[in-house]
Amino acid sequence: MNAKVNRHEFADRLTLGDMLARDIASKLDAAIKARGKASLVVSGGSTPKLMFAVLAEQEIDWSKVTISLVDERWVDEDNERSNARLVKKTLIAHEAHVAGFQPLFDKAHADDVDAALAGVGEKVDALGKPFDVVVLGMGPDGHTASFFPGGDHLAQALDLDGKQSVLSMRAEGAGEPRITLSLPRVLDTRALYLHIEGNDKKEVLGKALAGEDFPIASVLKQERVPVDVYWSP
Repeated sequence: MNAKVNRHEFADRLTLGDMLARDIASKLDAAIKARGKASLVVSGGSTPKLMFAVLAEQEIDWSKVTISLVDERWVDEDNERSNARLVKKTLIAHEAHVAGFQPLFDKAHADDVDAALAGVGEKVDALGKPFDVVVLGMGPDGHTASFFPGGDHLAQALDLDGKQSVLSMRAEGAGEPRITLSLPRVLDTRALYLHIEGNDKKEVLGKALAGEDFPIASVLKQERVPVDVYWSP
């Protein structure tokens, strides 16, 4: 198991959101000062909303930051389940309203996620390698990104030697078809965070760290980049 898993525990989600947002902002600011631009790749769901609100208020040069997504449901932005919709409402606001955004959903292939993979992959890779910051979440079933247990392309997505930046994913627990960054693309970052809340997810994290076969374990046991786990009840 990767020894570079750094765990940070907080008494409440307000404190977690504040500390994680400030840490991410410092990483982005350092990237801008070093290279003139920064990339931030985030996850959707309900967990990061509070952190996004704090992050959006941080006073860095957001005009030099491009934000993208770890994964996306294959739905348009007018759909309430769209991660792009969430990010635009909660993160690309206030100080961060001038940030760039690279969505994963491609309207030209709205009916066929597989037909969009090549084009979306090119756009993701155009953000540059490595990313500066990637923020993962985790479901109660141990999935992260769209690495769902039983997913039709799970093996390919978790292949550390895989060459695709993005893959499609269909799984019983996923709802709609998904598009997701592959594990090697997720790990190609200068800073990697796992943001989880709740005792149920802490329990799953513990089982994954102990070697149980959850998709998140593939992130925890790799040796390419340290993982900073931020947790609160």
